[in-house]
Amino acid sequence: MTSNGIPLDTGALMSAVLEGILYGFSVLMFMGTMWSLTYKRHVRDINRPIVIVAILLLLLSTVHIVVGIVRVEDGLVKYRDTYPGGPTAFFADVSQETYVIKDALYVLQTLLADGVVIYRCYVVWQSVWVIILPGMLWCSVAVTGVIVVYSASQSSSGASIFTQEFSRWIIAFYISTVVANVLSSGLIAYRIWAIEHKIATIRTSTKDTMMPIIHVLVDAAVLYSVTLITACICFICSSNGDFVMMDLVILPIISIAFYMVLIRIAINRHRSQLPTVGTITETRQLGDLQQYPMQPLQFDIPRFTRSYNTSASEIGNEHPSGRRSPTWTSVK
Repeated sequence: MTSNGIPLDTGALMSAVLEGILYGFSVLMFMGTMWSLTYKRHVRDINRPIVIVAILLLLLSTVHIVVGIVRVEDGLVKYRDTYPGGPTAFFADVSQETYVIKDALYVLQTLLADGVVIYRCYVVWQSVWVIILPGMLWCSVAVTGVIVVYSASQSSSGASIFTQEFSRWIIAFYISTVVANVLSSGLIAYRIWAIEHKIATIRTSTKDTMMPIIHVLVDAAVLYSVTLITACICFICSSNGDFVMMDLVILPIISIAFYMVLIRIAINRHRSQLPTVGTITETRQLGDLQQYPMQPLQFDIPRFTRSYNTSASEIGNEHPSGRRSPTWTSVK
């Protein structure tokens, strides 16, 4: 299967430039994420797993952009006149060591980001049954990703990514990660919306709404999914633009989507005192009888207890102490 679209040497240079720009944005957002996780918090209240994930995403992004720069330098400078077929053939060769390393970093970062989303889904729903399908899709991402990386490392010199040997596994990888991300994010958003809908009629303050969290989750899922779908379409059409989209998806977009959720929730928390997440346990009886004149009627007022044990940037994640968040109970 022959490729079409922009020349591969042009695409490699373009992807390196665009990746560098977005990498700069991801570094700034990483700094904002660290602020949102640690600002005015005691060390024991910091969610260490999320901090570790954020650091790992930055490290993977940094290694990837370094490998990308080395690959561009090899193809356009070092082997420009010595590699058979010139720079275009060099960048089309998936057996190159730099290409295999970039693919491996992409798979690792995808597994890390998708795993966090699935874990958030589990903590929000407090049920293993809900994450069975996302978990199976995550395993599919791992299997297909490992197969693609291994096949590339064992392929002969001059092998193309658009051959049938690679195409079926790459398409399966794209579909698995898109569906896993959309499904997990959708389940989290639905759970939060369902809780919001139940208490909306008896809430005493409009500041307590959880809708901003749903908007954040949907925005992040759409950003990541649209980029992946575009890359998949480019690959199915055998377009060289897939190489550019892969570099954009691999590092910056995955990291930016992850950081965006944490930063925007932190901003909402500080601006509107959003009580959806925090480091305290808030217990409130909705529809407090003190606000209304008592009548000689006998009725039950439901009391909702919300326990929030994570930081503002850790929606759907478990607190380091092992407590779960959020937990909703109804007491008659």
